[in-house]
Amino acid sequence: MAIYKNIIEKKATIAVIGLGYVGLPIALAFAKKVKVMGFDINAKRVDMMNKGIDPSNELPKSEFAKSDITFTHKLEDLKKANFFIVAVPTPIDEHNLPDLKPLLSASVTVGKVLKKGDYVVFESTVYPGCTEEDCIPVLEKESGLKAVKDFKVGYSPERINPGDKEHTITKILKIVSGCDAESLENIAKTYEIIVEPGTHRASSIKVAEAAKIIENTQRDVNIALMNELSIIFNKMQINTYDVLEAAGTKWNFLKFSPGLVGGHCIGVDPYYLTHKAESLGYHSRVINSGRYVNDSMGFYVAKTCVKKIIAAGKNISKSKVLIMGATFKEDVSDIRNSKVADIVKELKSFGVKVEIVDPHADSDELKHEYGFGLNKLAKGYDGVIVAVNHKEYKSLDEKYFKSILANKGVLVDIKGMYKNIKDLTYWSL
Repeated sequence: MAIYKNIIEKKATIAVIGLGYVGLPIALAFAKKVKVMGFDINAKRVDMMNKGIDPSNELPKSEFAKSDITFTHKLEDLKKANFFIVAVPTPIDEHNLPDLKPLLSASVTVGKVLKKGDYVVFESTVYPGCTEEDCIPVLEKESGLKAVKDFKVGYSPERINPGDKEHTITKILKIVSGCDAESLENIAKTYEIIVEPGTHRASSIKVAEAAKIIENTQRDVNIALMNELSIIFNKMQINTYDVLEAAGTKWNFLKFSPGLVGGHCIGVDPYYLTHKAESLGYHSRVINSGRYVNDSMGFYVAKTCVKKIIAAGKNISKSKVLIMGATFKEDVSDIRNSKVADIVKELKSFGVKVEIVDPHADSDELKHEYGFGLNKLAKGYDGVIVAVNHKEYKSLDEKYFKSILANKGVLVDIKGMYKNIKDLTYWSL
């Protein structure tokens, strides 16, 4: 238990590699109890954090107070650390294949400063086998050391939910795993410093990797079923949310709802699992079908909106549509993999003039990522699509939408927030 003992006595330092939506909350949680170094390759982000500013706009300045933490982008500083937590993004490329470049780059960085007796724990979501087959060889090559014998490795998947102030890092049971019994115990005890519900000790690193990836895959498949049902019910002219409300009265009915599936987790992680399955000679049918349905929903929403506008007797190429919400989920500023971009793209393919508003998103960030920015709210829209159920939109009523819609305007309510629409042409998933 040497490393754990040294950490709680502040004789050893925890280094968190990657200070985004996952890494920064972990670093600050540990920094309330032990000595921490936060490392990010982006010097501008590091400068912001040194001033107590979260670049992701998730944490208030008060979270930085009374924290024993040093932020740095310098490799040399990492030599002082002993317990490395890697929390970098694991995205997919344009072909929906795993992009391990950030993870392998972080492994190179850690490998260059790794010493005998050090620990490396990966939190990034990966396919089963990635830690041992892809990351450990890089650590060994860069350090000249041998895993298990000279340094220990573990995997403890992140479970942070952007925008969720209730299920935070310290409140969620943590899955932990290690390369041997000694490392498992040390890693578990270290995380238990901050995680109030404690840890679940997985039987192996691969089991921990698999557990994480099926959490999001399960949600993805269930939401895909709801999305497919909404398409079917739309053809039957039945309101999907009314159906779900009725079905939800049964005690064991799973309460999922249709919608856009974006973000860095649910819309990405299943592709890691299907990629690994393909490499083993198995083509996943259920998971890939779910991904197809969910990836198609932005285009489906846009086409339905177009059909409604045409049915109202309007020239679609001269129509103007407002999209309310651009982030990947409600009440966050995170635009990663936002499926609202698919709606914009499809509407523009019909010649529609598209305007976007969002109380949380950053216009420059949207422009850089998707090629469109935010607009000032106007009037005379032929269609309004409420794409994200931000809290600012929940109190809006039919009178409000009438005030911004043109005559015979169409209201599209993706999340089914507005139940009492009587006069407007209304449609929801």
